[in-house]
Amino acid sequence: MLRTRTATTFRSPFLHLRTLATAPTVPKTQKAVVFYENGGELKYETKYPVPQPKPNEILINVKYSGVCHTDLHAWKGDWPLGTKLPLVGGHEGAGIVVAKGSEVKNFEIGDYAGIKWINGSCQSCEYCQNGFESNCPEADLSGYTHDGSFQEYATADAVQAAHIPQGTDLAAVSPILCAGITVYKALKTANLRPGEWVAISGAGGGLGSLAVQYAKAMGLRVLGIDGGADKGELVKSLGAEEFVDFKATKDLVEEVVSKTNGGPKGVINVSVSPAAISQSTQFVRSTGTVVLVGLPADAYVKSEVFTHVIKSISIKGSYVGNRADSREAIEFFTRGLVKSPIKVVGLSELPKVYELMEQGKILGRYVVDTSK
Repeated sequence: MLRTRTATTFRSPFLHLRTLATAPTVPKTQKAVVFYENGGELKYETKYPVPQPKPNEILINVKYSGVCHTDLHAWKGDWPLGTKLPLVGGHEGAGIVVAKGSEVKNFEIGDYAGIKWINGSCQSCEYCQNGFESNCPEADLSGYTHDGSFQEYATADAVQAAHIPQGTDLAAVSPILCAGITVYKALKTANLRPGEWVAISGAGGGLGSLAVQYAKAMGLRVLGIDGGADKGELVKSLGAEEFVDFKATKDLVEEVVSKTNGGPKGVINVSVSPAAISQSTQFVRSTGTVVLVGLPADAYVKSEVFTHVIKSISIKGSYVGNRADSREAIEFFTRGLVKSPIKVVGLSELPKVYELMEQGKILGRYVVDTSK
């Protein structure tokens, strides 16, 4: 009886040399937006040093980066966790791998890759072992404790960097790397069933506009809450059945309860208004879940204890997502179920984007082109 041998792949000892030979030339300096003190000048520099990847890191030529409210907080120093200084912000960077460390096995030169909020973690603590890398005490944060994506070249731990399918629109996918992953994880945290109502507080902003779409794609009925007719039109166009304009309504709680026939089973708070967050505990349906995502500085959520107990509601915090959440969130995007309502501007215009963000004038998500 003839026996066939399974073919094995021959790996040339010169393969690494060939890869190096075809790798693109990486410059020594680049364009970047840097600040040297919290709340200080946002300097657009054209000769900022390009970082060198450590053995476990990849170097990504960042083509586009989304701008997140967290970036504004990092610049201002709003949170009790101190930033590194000087700092290049940004944590929604999409680009191409141009160099990699000696230990990297899961990326090749030329691959598309994404920089996320979680730049790296220890991989050995109880949180990492259970898929909660974001809660790792040693987590390295892009655009906070690690220079982020508001530069042309940035490094990321290869284990945590996101794999992006070749040919993906890098500008459009960039907001998915934080905003998309974050709201997708929040919706999973709410533990909702298809057909149930979910309210998105702050539905017209960068996170909210994606939350509406993910919720719709997951089979949920969506009510959006935000201020202004323009945001209402956007939210409805993205798949929300109902919209409540908090600027126009006489009784927000009553209107939300009425439009969802008793209140939504889940509420995703991406708003940065402490009052709106506390209000969500009033209109959520009995046995429902309020999920906290937005991080206004020095804010508290208030829930009246008697009603909280009688309604048996839950209040949960949801902090970005793990690697599996990231993969799933990107798959929703690449399947065409979620789109990023974006406006692309040059990296040099980042200070203006922050101004609009502070004024609450942003529809969807701003994305910066690092080459401009």
